[in-house]
Amino acid sequence: MGLRINDTIPDLTVKTDQGTYKLHDWIGDSWAILFSHPKDFTPVCTTEFGAVAQLSEDWAKRGTKVMGISVDSVEEHKEWKSDIEGFANAKAGFPIIADEDLAVSKAFDMLPADAYLPDGRTAADSASVRSVFIVSPDKKVQLIMTYPMSVGRNFAEVLRALDGLQRTYQQPLATPANWQTGQDVIVALGLNDVDAEAKYGQLDKKLPYLRFAKNPA
Repeated sequence: MGLRINDTIPDLTVKTDQGTYKLHDWIGDSWAILFSHPKDFTPVCTTEFGAVAQLSEDWAKRGTKVMGISVDSVEEHKEWKSDIEGFANAKAGFPIIADEDLAVSKAFDMLPADAYLPDGRTAADSASVRSVFIVSPDKKVQLIMTYPMSVGRNFAEVLRALDGLQRTYQQPLATPANWQTGQDVIVALGLNDVDAEAKYGQLDKKLPYLRFAKNPA
């Protein structure tokens, strides 16, 4: 069985362009985003890593660390970052894992256990390594998104999802479709009306099972 929502991520020791880390130690008490791609020096991924670089202040504001994952080498990562930073006009200050032995890709269920990289490989040989993982401070997976090679990831949506996860983390709350920060939230059915109003104030009851509350501070 592969990695699923609410599973604890494996505490792997990873080599990156910024040094070697144990994943749990690197996360510490922060939120974390791990985002992967199948090959350095590829067009779509260059735009994506550029988008992540441009959002550095937004990640920091949310107490969130970001780390890339690639099946290429540390040396290639360092060279590729020059392209990323030139394209995005922003510093790519986050580390990128050099997953040359595919240990991370397999542990995170992005590649099957028997996968290997053939000589002269292309990005298609590791195409499924195009995922985003949002991890909470308790080291558990809160969200997984996987994209095809032809569709660039929307990091504005990753940011929105992170906001929703942080707002509802360990609280009896959820966010509705298309929710944005500051909008009303949904009260979980585990709270009855009396307890919900005591905790969150007056409810906006759209349906007996759909109750909104003002976004708590």
